[in-house]
Amino acid sequence: MSTVTTALVQPAEGQLHRNIDWRGAFWVASGVPALVLFSIGGIAGTTGTLAFAIWTVSMIMGFLQSFTYAEIAGLFPNKSGGASIYGATAWLRYSKFIAPLSVWCNWFAWSPVLSLGCSIAAAYILNALAPLPMFSETSPEVVAYVAAHVGTAPADAIAAVTAAATPAIRTWSLWSHTLGPVSFTFNSTFFIGAVLMLIIFSIQHRGILGTANVQKYIGLLVIIPMLIVGVVPIFTGQINWANFSPLVPLAAAYAPEPGAWNIAGWTLVLGGMFIAAWSTYGFETAVCYTSEFKNPGTDTFKAIFYSGLLCMLLFILVPFTFQGVLGLNGMLATPIVDGSGVADALAGMVGGGQLIHSLLVMLMILALVLCIMTAMAGSSRTLYQGSVDGWLPRYLSHVNEHGAPTRAMWTDLVFNLIVLAIASADATSFFFILAVSNCGYIIFNFLNLNAGWIHRIDNGHIARPWKAPSWLLGVGAIFAYVNAIFMGAGAKVWNPMALWAGLITAALIIPVFCFRHYVQDGGKFPDHMLADLGMSSADLKVKKAGMLPYLTLVAGVVVMLLANWLFVI
Repeated sequence: MSTVTTALVQPAEGQLHRNIDWRGAFWVASGVPALVLFSIGGIAGTTGTLAFAIWTVSMIMGFLQSFTYAEIAGLFPNKSGGASIYGATAWLRYSKFIAPLSVWCNWFAWSPVLSLGCSIAAAYILNALAPLPMFSETSPEVVAYVAAHVGTAPADAIAAVTAAATPAIRTWSLWSHTLGPVSFTFNSTFFIGAVLMLIIFSIQHRGILGTANVQKYIGLLVIIPMLIVGVVPIFTGQINWANFSPLVPLAAAYAPEPGAWNIAGWTLVLGGMFIAAWSTYGFETAVCYTSEFKNPGTDTFKAIFYSGLLCMLLFILVPFTFQGVLGLNGMLATPIVDGSGVADALAGMVGGGQLIHSLLVMLMILALVLCIMTAMAGSSRTLYQGSVDGWLPRYLSHVNEHGAPTRAMWTDLVFNLIVLAIASADATSFFFILAVSNCGYIIFNFLNLNAGWIHRIDNGHIARPWKAPSWLLGVGAIFAYVNAIFMGAGAKVWNPMALWAGLITAALIIPVFCFRHYVQDGGKFPDHMLADLGMSSADLKVKKAGMLPYLTLVAGVVVMLLANWLFVI
């Protein structure tokens, strides 16, 4: 193992503080397993009995990819912001515009975790405070309704009685409207979610050390119950092995009929792999805090490796148990598909009466709070470092007296209040936001998995605190194209416009970058941007990789478009 010779820059006023070791980053990243709550219902609804396998394969891919990120993060002991920042520098020699694209796509992939997580947590809180009434054909209210309205079908009577008994807070909305492929609303879910977001902002305001300390305790309260939910049904014999067969795709999304391994079936499977990646790859956020590590040479690899092991356990165990207990029909129930009933279902697997059930639901809400805190910490630092390095507007580089990038955090907050209004509308709008967000995440992963070998060619002389085996770098480069297939084929499963909306959102970085680079900085990058590599701007003219990076980009676009053309529902 080589030793990094780059001197560590000590924090000055207006910079992030070196306050944590790898354990702190581990706890900040411990919110990632809770991302399973975002799409476990949606993936079950689109892939059926294959859902557990989708989560397993996706998690294994994410773990193998993380070794590339661990290596390139070690090259930059004085930067924060995550793999997108470290990988962007590899592309800078070959295009000024590809580098900020990596940073931007990583940010708009991670940032919506705030709004999506708050919308789910708000739905859980509403379910606890104002639950939906449940009626059957034999309920006195239904019988009375049928008697008073002769000729009414039982199903219609149940619907009418349910609507009349539904608490007003669940249907109230200050204002709702439709905008293109989505709707937005300022309803009770929005306002509860906004309050949660502000609470989390106040915790983050104290800096990374305070955030890590808070998340350590919340993390323990969340990880242990998730393990209990994943393990108890196995030991109590609740797993029905028939729920894992037949191993074929669904004939159509959200319908229980089994399909076949044809083009339509594969499209649904690739759609599941596409959306699962947004959750299972997420532990790479553990390397967002390199410039806040006391010893980045050793802390960086440990942070991402142990975070990956935690995610490997929970992302495989929880979906397996979820499917084994609920079965296909249970997973296709509306409250599971739209996410509002996932906490109830998971708590119900453990049993133990109403008290245990309520306690576990509350812990699932804490799990969402944990992953929201993880997202705000990581995404705000991506904005901060992108500003410091000359890719995003200057105002984002401000930090407060605690070393927290508050202007980046405020930007995250305002953006997510807008997204929260969309996510609160309905399941279609929720998954549209999720799919568009994940298009950015796949683009970021493609660029950064290839940044591993580009850094090896252009910066191979620089000592690395941890160096990945070459075959793992190769696997990561191959997975970059596999992810491009997921995106091209799978985004349409969640919304016909998701892929194109994602590409348009990615392209928005061009005017933002041009404003910073050409208007604010006069076409020059800050001198300190390349300090960790011991380089100056003049060194960027040396392109040892030749045409390979350009060919890589062209091949990635071709693979994505071919997958989009070939795989149709």
